[in-house]
Amino acid sequence: MIKDVKVYFFPFTLLLALCIFTQSAHAKLVNNIEQFNNAVAQAKPGDEIVLANGVWQNVELVFKAKGTAKKPITLRAQTPGKAVITGLSNLSISGEHLVISDLLFKNGYTPTGEVISFRTAEDELANYTRLTNTVIDNFSHPERHLADLWVAMYGKHNQFDHNTLINKRNRGVTLAVRLNTAGSEENNHVIEYNYFGPRQVLGANGGETLRVGTSHFSTKNSNTLVRYNFFDRVNGEHEIISNKTSGNTYRGNVIFESQGTLTMRHGQHTLVEGNYIIGNGKPNTGGIRIINEYQTVKNNYMSGLTGHRFRGALVIMNGVPNSSPNRYNQAIEAIMQNNIVVDSDYINFGAGSDEERSAVPIDSSFSNNLIMTNTNPDSIKLYDDVSGIDFKDNIISDQANIPGELKTGFSKVAYALTKNAQGLKVPAKSLVDKIGFGDIKLPVNKVQTGADFYSKEEAKVAFQSGKKINVKSGSDTLLTALKASNPGDVLVLENGGEYLLTKLASVNHPLTIMAEKGKKPVIRSQKPSFLVIENGGALEVENLWFDGEQSPDYKGNNIIRTSGYSMNINYSLSVRNVKVTNLDINGYFDFFKATANTFADYIEIIDSNMTNITGSILVLNHETDDLGIYSVENLTLKGNTFKDIKAEVATVYRGGFDESTFGPIVNVDNNTLVNVGNGTTHRSASSMYFHGVQDLHIANTKWEKSAPLSLYLTNGEPITVIEDVTMKDTPKIRANNNEYTTKNITYK
Repeated sequence: MIKDVKVYFFPFTLLLALCIFTQSAHAKLVNNIEQFNNAVAQAKPGDEIVLANGVWQNVELVFKAKGTAKKPITLRAQTPGKAVITGLSNLSISGEHLVISDLLFKNGYTPTGEVISFRTAEDELANYTRLTNTVIDNFSHPERHLADLWVAMYGKHNQFDHNTLINKRNRGVTLAVRLNTAGSEENNHVIEYNYFGPRQVLGANGGETLRVGTSHFSTKNSNTLVRYNFFDRVNGEHEIISNKTSGNTYRGNVIFESQGTLTMRHGQHTLVEGNYIIGNGKPNTGGIRIINEYQTVKNNYMSGLTGHRFRGALVIMNGVPNSSPNRYNQAIEAIMQNNIVVDSDYINFGAGSDEERSAVPIDSSFSNNLIMTNTNPDSIKLYDDVSGIDFKDNIISDQANIPGELKTGFSKVAYALTKNAQGLKVPAKSLVDKIGFGDIKLPVNKVQTGADFYSKEEAKVAFQSGKKINVKSGSDTLLTALKASNPGDVLVLENGGEYLLTKLASVNHPLTIMAEKGKKPVIRSQKPSFLVIENGGALEVENLWFDGEQSPDYKGNNIIRTSGYSMNINYSLSVRNVKVTNLDINGYFDFFKATANTFADYIEIIDSNMTNITGSILVLNHETDDLGIYSVENLTLKGNTFKDIKAEVATVYRGGFDESTFGPIVNVDNNTLVNVGNGTTHRSASSMYFHGVQDLHIANTKWEKSAPLSLYLTNGEPITVIEDVTMKDTPKIRANNNEYTTKNITYK
């Protein structure tokens, strides 16, 4: 364990215990907001304000008081976690020597821009204040793209420890350190032993879990210490931790199975030391990204990271000459030493090189690092001139291909890893000792972090985890079963049965609708949409037949769509062995439409047959603000036949030039398209249209008498591979540039 010199907050723990034990005569139990306000107004050093157990709904708590170092003023729950703050509520704090503990914010959202704020006004800041043993869970604005901060730290010498922050579902940083006044600069905050629990993919910029500063204050010293925190599956966006000020230290943190990186986005003199980043082969997991001057990255352990480009295990970027504050300063005097990288796919130098980012790293060093990997022999990637980096005394496994520009600085050893008692992959001790790394062990475990009264087990409901319910054929029998179902249930329809929906059917939780193998039951509807996935819903359909024969004579009908309102909970849609016919009652009759402000973790259509459709199969193009926002993270089309479809099989749109997100990721394999995309009113004149897709793989697919495949490749170095496809009586691929890979394409 690395010894730390910043220990001035240690007495807080003793003080809190001392206050609770000795100052009970000064504790005042409050039962409502009026009593709370009166207690705050009368609070004196050594007093305690105790929120009574129960529900505190629609309360804006203002804790403005002044304690002393020996006698802080405390705000706490009567019983940890039993004073539940919900509805339109928040907490603002200002003064000195305050302690806040044991609160639970759940299932509400802030009426302002911050849930917990270390200030009560622009010039009223909190100093020498501790927030501990507190939980914020799903305190998310219902509009997913409206931004707020869960915790905003202002002032100086504050401590945020042993708190749990999970399930932030809307845009905005989970925890932000703010330096927008002089009273918050050189703040010396300590952020330690917190549990940052699962955060879903946002599909847009603004999903950071921890941010210290902003670009406007990048040259200011924050001197914030972030240590011994556990980041668990925090997948909001590319930057898990976003450093944007100077003089900060990130030490002994664990980042577990999280998409993104610890990023030194702005600022100087950052120390990143002794952190463990564990990817376990999960997609888009990344390590540490270096930008700007005088950054030090040492003694970090990275394992099982799959991210490429900006999301490599170790990345040093190119900068912009004479960069503006919000772009990329050149990397100068960066130090990368004594790090261990095992079974990770990429280490990138000069990443982001383009006409704008042309300033290569200079006066930097990459030394004494141990790289042991067999997942990618070409793991070391050079994007530009690396002569400004001194490569020295690095050890790498013998399967690795070292770029020719790196003639010295690496010695090869046999690939060998074992697992230690903690399940961590470790190289031979002799090699670890050679680089002076020390013992390989987690600096902090999950159980040591977060609020002690709150579970860290995720309550996500899986498909087919509930009851099987048989549904008889008939009018609205399926609708009745839907309304009576519970999360994870399976509605089993009769083979060959006929089901009619006369009302809109809503899916409000994870649900499966299926039939056993045999003759497919047919489902028809008299409403413009058969099934609507509402917020919190997810849908799996299997071995069914959807037919549009009884649909109303409207333009724009669909079989499945997402809610017309913003959904701040990601959904998923699985379609397997499904037949779709006669979506032709009027124009633009689609199979599935994703509305704006909704987001799918995945959509898959597998082994299905869809014919005679006047619209599209998948409409995923309603995020048109060109801000890098999109509708689906992972899209799979496999083993399907699409015939006589007037519009596209799929139209996927991610516009703009933002680089903070990962997807969409699209896999198209073993499909057949016959007479697709030839409708006279079809705007894109494409059989499939992919705009801004970041990872696209099309293989083993046949086109016949169809409109062309259309590609629009944007920024982010998209990976686009098209191989083993046949296009009969179909125009050639249409694209805005040639930066995609093709193999074995046959035109007939």
